[in-house]
Amino acid sequence: MTASGSPRPYVLSDFDFHLPPELIAQTPAPERSASRLLDGRGLAVDRIFKQLPSLLQPGDLLVFNDTQVVPARLFGEKASGGQLELLVERVLPDSPDAPHQVVAHLKVSKKPVPGSVLTMFNRDGAGVAFQATLLGRWPTDDGPLFRFSFSSEPLALMRAHGHIPLPPYITRDKHSMNPEDVLRYQTVFAKHPGAAAAPTAALHFDQALLDELQVMGVHRASVTLHVGAGTFSPVKTEVLSEHRMHSEWYSIPQVTLQAMADCRQRGGRVVAVGTTSVRTLESWARSGLVEGDTDIFITPGFEFQVVDLLVTNFHLPKSSLLMLVAAFTGYEPMQALYAHAISQGYRFFSYGDAMLLQRSPLKLPPC
Repeated sequence: MTASGSPRPYVLSDFDFHLPPELIAQTPAPERSASRLLDGRGLAVDRIFKQLPSLLQPGDLLVFNDTQVVPARLFGEKASGGQLELLVERVLPDSPDAPHQVVAHLKVSKKPVPGSVLTMFNRDGAGVAFQATLLGRWPTDDGPLFRFSFSSEPLALMRAHGHIPLPPYITRDKHSMNPEDVLRYQTVFAKHPGAAAAPTAALHFDQALLDELQVMGVHRASVTLHVGAGTFSPVKTEVLSEHRMHSEWYSIPQVTLQAMADCRQRGGRVVAVGTTSVRTLESWARSGLVEGDTDIFITPGFEFQVVDLLVTNFHLPKSSLLMLVAAFTGYEPMQALYAHAISQGYRFFSYGDAMLLQRSPLKLPPC
């Protein structure tokens, strides 16, 4: 990672660091709450995740993302026989003129033209499952994603024929349906299907830990943000303001808005579980919209309006999520925490360990 005292405004290279490959977690901890927790609210303190209740206070409010990961990875072929892979990013609302439509990443040697009908395979690859018609790019004619019409209801087709959309740095066979991944790449409270990636900070919570937090008086609320595969895409522009952020759909129920108001009234703290919860809450704070798309890009200089504490995993170099952490806790503290985590052998990324962060009281220079 670059040394403190980097020139301001921050640029992409400020968020690069060397991570030993052996620290990239390939499997989850034996138990969800048995992963490690780096308490980064001051001096770094090494803990176990099940100790989280001792770090919170009665009256605090944990805000979780209750999205459900769907088996969004699908395999098929073009009419020419060329093999292809779809990773469904979102299911679009149905209408009489546009039924069963999805937006997806398309991996293929040569892109088919709009109107092409693709043959999609069964999960075991042994036969034809359904057809997908390419309608064009999305959200614009030169957009990075593709819009398809499936031959029947998309979520049902994915449940029957899709594969768990594990992140690209987990080196398992994409065609496998490892029972451990089916269980563990999903939160215990997942409710609303639609995510192509897990809200990974919440993977550390098991029912026993949730029960303990409830007994001690820590409250709980939920938002929904359907995490897209774009969460794994690194920022590529050296000037951060030139980055084009991916868009994700979110929703905040009225009961959660009331829970946050009640939390403020009793003097509690809003604790976001994961960067997706942060992005949802801070999007609402700026727009006033309780539902819609967000492409909020949080970098140093961002003024947080809602979140006081953050539970999050360790993120990829040059990622928008690492920049969010730097904005939240401060750039130099973020550097120090990541250096400590690497030196102490913490496990990184989706199946890795977590840290607890406190919002910096300092106003950071903008990017």
